[in-house]
Formats: sequence, C-alpha cells, structure tokens
Amino acid sequence: MWSLVSAAHVLLAAVLVIVLVPSPTYVHAFGWQRVSSAAEAGAWTRAAAMPSERGEVGAAAVDGRIYVVGAYNGATEANEAYDPITDSWQRLAPLPHGLNHVCAVAIGAMLYVIGGFDPTTGNRPVDSTYAFDAAANTWSSRPPMPTPRGALACATVGETIYAVGGATPAGDAGIAEAYDSTSDTWRTDLSMMPTPREHMASAVLNGLIHVIGGRSPTIGVAGSTHEVYDPTSDAWTAAAPLPTGRSGIGAAVLAGRIHVLGGEAVHTFDPNEAYNPATDTWQAFAPLPTPRHGLGVVTVGDAIYVLAGGPQPGDTRSNIVEVFRLS
Repeated sequence: MWSLVSAAHVLLAAVLVIVLVPSPTYVHAFGWQRVSSAAEAGAWTRAAAMPSERGEVGAAAVDGRIYVVGAYNGATEANEAYDPITDSWQRLAPLPHGLNHVCAVAIGAMLYVIGGFDPTTGNRPVDSTYAFDAAANTWSSRPPMPTPRGALACATVGETIYAVGGATPAGDAGIAEAYDSTSDTWRTDLSMMPTPREHMASAVLNGLIHVIGGRSPTIGVAGSTHEVYDPTSDAWTAAAPLPTGRSGIGAAVLAGRIHVLGGEAVHTFDPNEAYNPATDTWQAFAPLPTPRHGLGVVTVGDAIYVLAGGPQPGDTRSNIVEVFRLS
C-alpha cells in the first residue's frame, strides 16, 4: 500500500523528469530561437603564432594561404600570410596606408581590402579599395567605395564584392554597395540592410549573404540580429537570431554551417555557434579556447582558423592562432 509520502516522491520525480526534458529545438511562431541541445562537438588546436600582435584585423584566404591585414594600433600596415601546410608565417608588402576595422575578401588570386578607419585622422572612416596581387606581392588602388565606412561586413558572390553596413561619418548604416571586379566599378542601387549596424560578421552560403550580430545605438553592443541578402532578387529576409548576441565577431562556413566566433560586450566571448540554413537553427560546438574580439575567422580545407584579436574588450591585441575541426 502506498503512503502519502511515497506518492509525493513519485509526483516529485515526475516533475523533475518534465523539467529535464529538452524543449523543442525552436519555436519559430513566437519569433525566438535557441541553441540546439546537441552535445558540443569538434576540437581545437594551436597553430604557429602570428609575427605581430594585432586586433581589429581583416583576414581572407587566397589560394590556400590566409592573409591578415591592418590593426587598431601598432602594426596598422601589417600584411602577414599564413601557410596551413607548413604552419608558417611570411611578412609581405604592407598595406599602402595603415588602417583598422577593414574588411578583407578574395576573388581568385586577388585579395581586396575595403574601407576601415584611419588612425592618423582620429579613426575616421575611409572609402579606400585596395587590391593585393599575392603572386607579385604588390598593391594597387581601385575605385573608392561610394560611402566611407569602417567595421563593415564584406562578402563575395561570383566576381562581385558586397560591402554592407558599418560606421559612416553620419553614424551606423544599413548601406549596401557592390564592387564588380570585372568592370572595376561600384554600384549603389542595392536594397538597404534592414537593421543598420557595425562590428558584425558575414558569410556566404548557397549564394546568400548572411549578416549576423553587431552593434548600434538601437540594438546595443550585443546584437543578435541575423539578416540574409539575396543578390539575385536584391531582397533581405530575417533568419533565426544569433543565440549569444555580441559584436566584434567573425564568421566562416564549415560543412554547410556558418560558425560565428569571438566577440565583445562587457567581456569577450568564447561561444562557437553554428547556423544551419536547412533548419533555420543554431547549434553549439566546442567553444573558442581564447575568447577575443576584432579577430580574423577564415576557413581553409576542413578547418576554421581564428587569428589575432583582443583578449579583453577595447584596444587589446594578440598573435594567437587557434584551429577548429569537426570531430
């Protein structure tokens, strides 16, 4: 015969079971999204340290080598290349002008460095467009970006570079402009990004440009906004927000997901959160070993390389290189 005490124990156990059962991956009808409860996966290793400590850099891969350019203070003109095969660094021809908060992208054998802030003018936004020929180790100037800005996002689709958002002389922007590398011209007739911001990350997946996180006076310093641009239709749509809102982040694509890494607000961040466009959901992976912001995040082969960045908020820097691979 059950006692009232036994019955209470059964009821308590049932309540605990209910509490511990994971909730659904997401409830899109209510406009929110949470990280998948799947176990964290993947592993991190250390690679050869960069020759110089830097923060607020631009980074991109050209022909399997990673180029890291610019810095907030110190090596503002630095251009250093990492070879994942030999785990070694090389100093190359410096930027024509020292800059920070640039965006760097690649088309074919060329590295493009666009926008940024000029430390010699009190960090005012610039409109410069530079092209680096990796084979010749030389820089050339290209037509300036129509709207000067720094801390912007850039992404390449085909032969076109899309420059989105950033901080302009008039404040944070939703401006979207496109540079056609074949005609060497800029376009200004693109649809504006719905949420103006800066210090966000961008990545291209399946021909669509994802712009994630960032900050502005409207969304604060730890934004979770995730908006997607379709260059074919010139249209923006909203996607599941970044679970851990932050700015000063980087993003790269690995195995069909967009991994967002680093960032700052009142502290620096270590989450490694990945977006799956097939399900419009996020999943947590093994966290970044060294939390930092203003970092470079680049995929080469089967790995994501996280380079430089500030271990504490503000003007801090490092030469750390950490490498993420899926288990």
